[in-house]
Amino acid sequence: MSLGAKGAASVHQPVLLEEMLAALAVRADGVYLDATFGAGGYSQAILAAGAGRVLAIDRDPDAVARGRALARSWPNFTIIEGCFGDAAELLAGHGADRLDGAVLDLGVSSPQLDDAARGFSFAREGPLDMRMSSRGVSAADVVNGADEATLADILYRYGEERASRRIARAIVDRRGSAPIRTTAELASLIAGVLGRGRDRIDPATRSFQALRIHVNDELGELERALAAMPSLLAPGGRLVVVAFHSLEDRLVKRFLGERSGRQARPSRHLPDPASQPPAQFRLLSGRAIQPGPAEVARNPRARSARLRAAERLPADPPEHEDTP
Repeated sequence: MSLGAKGAASVHQPVLLEEMLAALAVRADGVYLDATFGAGGYSQAILAAGAGRVLAIDRDPDAVARGRALARSWPNFTIIEGCFGDAAELLAGHGADRLDGAVLDLGVSSPQLDDAARGFSFAREGPLDMRMSSRGVSAADVVNGADEATLADILYRYGEERASRRIARAIVDRRGSAPIRTTAELASLIAGVLGRGRDRIDPATRSFQALRIHVNDELGELERALAAMPSLLAPGGRLVVVAFHSLEDRLVKRFLGERSGRQARPSRHLPDPASQPPAQFRLLSGRAIQPGPAEVARNPRARSARLRAAERLPADPPEHEDTP
């Protein structure tokens, strides 16, 4: 999600804002979706660019409250509480089943990251929570309840943590004497296992990412949202996705590659599969767009952002029936 700072003296800094607006190509009569409202930076920019109507989705009650405040100033803006993986169902309930553009700004938002009580950050001591919706299973439930093999699998699969087994073993050993309740306790335990590396990345980074993704089913939500986009976007509609780590970006890259007809063949010696479906999207850029040095200097949290965009092609032609 758009990353920035929190507090009265800070300024919210949506990532790749100009690049997002250029890819979206906002029209005055267009209907647009901000699928991950967060701090609201993208929605406000799309509204300011002259969009006819903007709808936004977020599962976080705090974000929904911010969206309702924004709606009081913009009558053509609607905030919807829910998961963006359910976008098709949520939008149908608001009379918006065809979009001229959709933006997915993935991951954790700055208000979530900067609020210690939400438990997303190892840099701020708070309860080990990490739930975007503030409902369901928390990170503390996973850390203190999952078996060692499951913990190791979560850390490796969603955090690409090579020391996942050692960390899982240390967690199980530690919780045998007392539950792990806070972000500081878990971060300290992980640092004890891994030590401090030579780079500036905190040793807890990958494990915290993995737990957050698992608790919120972030990759599952992304897959469901992407699968809905071909039917939600009108011909010529734009899809813009901003990802902040390799798991998200690979998933988006693969989806757009497959749906734009650029899926690699199993072998150059084999013909294209006969069942290859017609392309649904046209890629707007051959590679991901990244923040420039000036933006990264201004907002260090932007450094890992990758933007990919595509345009919905005309609807697939119907199959011709054989004439008698």
